[in-house]
Amino acid sequence: MLCTEKKPLMMKHSIRKKITLIFSVVLLAALAACWLANDIFLERYYLANKGNVLKDAYQKMNEASGNKTLETDDFLQDLNIICETNNISLFVMESNGQPKIYMMKNYELMRHRLYAYLFGQLPPGEKGELSEEEDTYAIWMNTDYYSRVEYLEMTGTLSSGELFLMRTALEPIRESVQLANRFLLYVGLTVLVAGGLIIQVLAQRLTEPLLELARLSERMSNLDFDVKFTGEKEDEIAFLGNHMNQLSETLEKTISELKTVNNELQRDIEQKTRNDEMRKEFLSNISHELKTPIALIQGYAEGLQECIHDDPESREFYCEVIVDEAGKMNQMVKNLLTLNELEFGNEVVAMERFDIAFMIDNMLKAAKILFEQKQVRLIYEQQEPVYVWANEYKLQEVMNNYISNALNHVDGERVIKVTVCKQEKRVRVGVFNTGRQIPEEDLDRIWEKFYKIDKARTREYGGSGVGLSIVRAILESMHRDYGVINYKNGVEFWFDLDDQAGS
Repeated sequence: MLCTEKKPLMMKHSIRKKITLIFSVVLLAALAACWLANDIFLERYYLANKGNVLKDAYQKMNEASGNKTLETDDFLQDLNIICETNNISLFVMESNGQPKIYMMKNYELMRHRLYAYLFGQLPPGEKGELSEEEDTYAIWMNTDYYSRVEYLEMTGTLSSGELFLMRTALEPIRESVQLANRFLLYVGLTVLVAGGLIIQVLAQRLTEPLLELARLSERMSNLDFDVKFTGEKEDEIAFLGNHMNQLSETLEKTISELKTVNNELQRDIEQKTRNDEMRKEFLSNISHELKTPIALIQGYAEGLQECIHDDPESREFYCEVIVDEAGKMNQMVKNLLTLNELEFGNEVVAMERFDIAFMIDNMLKAAKILFEQKQVRLIYEQQEPVYVWANEYKLQEVMNNYISNALNHVDGERVIKVTVCKQEKRVRVGVFNTGRQIPEEDLDRIWEKFYKIDKARTREYGGSGVGLSIVRAILESMHRDYGVINYKNGVEFWFDLDDQAGS
């Protein structure tokens, strides 16, 4: 029934004992009721049944007498069957005293007894208790003075005036009732004992699944949810067991969710600690990033102020350096503000459907001079429109970062390849550049703010270290996947977009 380890359960008030006791009491009460009914009503029922037999025979003879068929062979044959079947003695005589029908050899005794009833001359000692009386017949219960046998006797007249006497012997009814009660007692005691044993077995079979359910609930209380109810019967116990299975699954799911929430809470605490560390690191990084351009601006500005070089070319160079470094600082501040806005989710990202292939084509055409300056061979072969759902403005910023990153790190064959590939329910956009691979230990960290693999080279092309962080924030704000893949001859940055509105 249940996949559980069985162990005895001590029950102070056992249902099995209660069921056995209740059913035994019910059987005993039923036996007592049968015995009492037998003792009180059996005799009356027996007499009433005998009286009905005599009245049925009388009805048939009365009809035959009225129809003048009383002495026909067919009726006499039927009447003989009735009398023999029900042990009835019958005597019918004409109104002049001549016998007409009799169902015994010595009919004279029946004729004398009929006369005794007619003239009220029963033998001494016979009371002749009247049981029922109608206009045409009367039923008497009497004990024969000579044989001491009890009889039920009917006397009366038929439709054509014939007189009749019918009698049927009453076995010693009281003795029969006592015998029947004694037999019923023996049978009842046997049934009671057998019933008690059967009830004990049935109660055990009934309560065993309940005990198994109790063991199941005990194991569930100890947070053991591997045990399951496996009963195949479709009854109330199976219904309860199946609901306990559902309860077990619900509890397991709830505890799993609680553990998940607890784990999330623990992670949030750890995240808070990391955020504090990141805040400190951010302040340190931003201080470091701003220190160099501020120092350059200050140095060249002081040089101009003190007129270290008076020639126009030197002053122009100083001013260019100051403007360039100020521009870098301005771009860094803009990038940080953009990143902060994306990470805190203060801006609603509006999704729209547009042709990503057309957008990329326009961006690459606009940046054509940059590819020529870097002596890069650009490969972009997309011709047909590819419609996607995203924020076009923010996606342009993502592509700008990917393309700028590729231009800054392209090497070797100096090839940059942009691809737009349709896949199942999505579109993947990739930007590949030949050159050095990204070290495996840095693949996950390149998306962090101010993380730089080669700081000297980053400084060389003016990178702030927040470009890929902006990419991550934009794509996560649209719930899109992104990543980077190392190839033997270079690196590819990619992201996925949905091409269906319901995705």
